[in-house]
Amino acid sequence: MLNDMSKPKVLKTFRYRLYPTAEQIRKIDQTIETCRRLYNYFLEDRIYTYQEIKCGVSKVEQINQIPGLKKNNPYLQTVHSQVLQKVAVRLDKTYDNFFRRVKSGKEKPGFPKFKGRQYYDSFCYPQSGFCIIDGKLLLSKIGNIKIKLHRPLNGRIKTCSIKRKNNKYYACFSCEVDTQALPKTGNVVGIDVGVANFVITSDGEFFPKQDSYRKAEKRLKYLQRMVSRRNKGSNRRRKAVNLLSKQHEKVSNQRKDIAHKVSTKIIQENDLIAHEDLQVKNMVKNHNMAKSINDAGWSMLFQFLAYKASDAGRQVIAVPPAFTSQICSGCGELVPKKLSERWHVCPHCGLSIQRDINAARNILAIATKQIGWDSAFGNETGCCLR
Repeated sequence: MLNDMSKPKVLKTFRYRLYPTAEQIRKIDQTIETCRRLYNYFLEDRIYTYQEIKCGVSKVEQINQIPGLKKNNPYLQTVHSQVLQKVAVRLDKTYDNFFRRVKSGKEKPGFPKFKGRQYYDSFCYPQSGFCIIDGKLLLSKIGNIKIKLHRPLNGRIKTCSIKRKNNKYYACFSCEVDTQALPKTGNVVGIDVGVANFVITSDGEFFPKQDSYRKAEKRLKYLQRMVSRRNKGSNRRRKAVNLLSKQHEKVSNQRKDIAHKVSTKIIQENDLIAHEDLQVKNMVKNHNMAKSINDAGWSMLFQFLAYKASDAGRQVIAVPPAFTSQICSGCGELVPKKLSERWHVCPHCGLSIQRDINAARNILAIATKQIGWDSAFGNETGCCLR
């Protein structure tokens, strides 16, 4: 028992598809709308109090208002009490993020805004009011909903969030689970990302790009034109918007799929993974490359590698990207190349390899040097970065 308690814990989210009946859909939609209106009410209360009295309103004060509001609003009475309390917590978190951005000065603050119907699509049971019984999800005030448990639900459930997306409904369980460290492999790898190939490793393995957005671009343009031709507020426009959203969701799912597959394979086969610390937001300012960079999904890959490594007991290191493709991984000399040159040929040591493989080796050499493996490791892999 003591060993189980000593294991490090991580939070994981398990998402499952829900198949509610027509009546359950009505109740879920009504709950989302009630929470949205309560969110806007609390936001208006905070703004008014600050402008008139010059003081703030805490989340505890707003939570204490809920019992009085329920007496005069029959819709609030149809929603579980903790779901309503979570709305106040959600707004408070939004304010915290706003003040953090103001304090840092690095991001545009973006004052909290009132939520329209298309921008509020979930609610949360923070502690109670839900359970899974006989393959169905029991939600307080809503009923037993059919749920597709396509994988085991592990750990201790902390919260249950119900999300609506493109007329589909999902249950997201936030669970506290033990880390599952994978057995050591003794392998280390550096990865370079690109637009010609999605990922290139220092071992010479290539993961091809998918071009999910570019392949669907013709269909997306057609659907976007369909939306623009419909009258605002009409049912036909609403249907066209739904079709466009589904197509964007399909592209997003394809991008997530390849990122999950590649990150899982890399994590399972290597103890140390090194990649460039790319500032993707700055890179997409180049309009000639922005579409290809966004379609590649580099940030998503790095995010997946980070959280999977923390659970599997692996180490991920992000290194500065400066000159990783210009330096020779064989001798460490600087060999300037244009972006169009895809092959690295070193005039000093004669090394001739693909440009991205050379960059991946340099990335790995920088990472190993940071943790003190520079000399022995460099001799084994052929990397010699000065």
